[in-house]
Amino acid sequence: MSQEWNIKSRGHVCSICGKALVDRAQVVSALKESAGGYERFDCHPECWKASQLDWTPFSQWDGIYLAPVKETKNEPLKKEDAGELLRKMITLDDPAMKNVVYVLAVMLERSKILVERDRRELDDGSIRRVYEDRKNGDTFVILDPRIRLDNLAEVQRQVVALLSGTKTLGEVGDQADGAAGDSPDGQNSAMA
Repeated sequence: MSQEWNIKSRGHVCSICGKALVDRAQVVSALKESAGGYERFDCHPECWKASQLDWTPFSQWDGIYLAPVKETKNEPLKKEDAGELLRKMITLDDPAMKNVVYVLAVMLERSKILVERDRRELDDGSIRRVYEDRKNGDTFVILDPRIRLDNLAEVQRQVVALLSGTKTLGEVGDQADGAAGDSPDGQNSAMA
């Protein structure tokens, strides 16, 4: 699969029976890997147990369904936060930014905004981490680039520059090519 990261939103109806998911009720979520990317399934636990799948989930987890809440925003101009920046970078799908995307995901995990639901090492040795946004249920499948410790400070500077607005994605993208983080042996990884 050529994509290094991916995002899937939480469903609001059961993927098996088609009935609405109930606020604060148990839900089973799963990702199915296909040639075109990942497909997300959100189901009532009883539907999931009764289903007879002809495929094995890439990732599966239990959770609580939280119905979307409409928020009113009083602030006309909102400074971009790490979650919005991560979403924007994922939609750009720029492989040169894989280190920045991963560091943003780890920052959001440590801030308890994202929760890691699964970690998969693929046949080619790459690691894909499955994160879920605690608030809205979006799922992020992100490549772990195994950032080398000697490159971590530069990647952190790039993230700070993007979040503070002192640099644009284009400016940071030019720098990102120089901070390649793949470790030849995977042993000097800063965040594995």
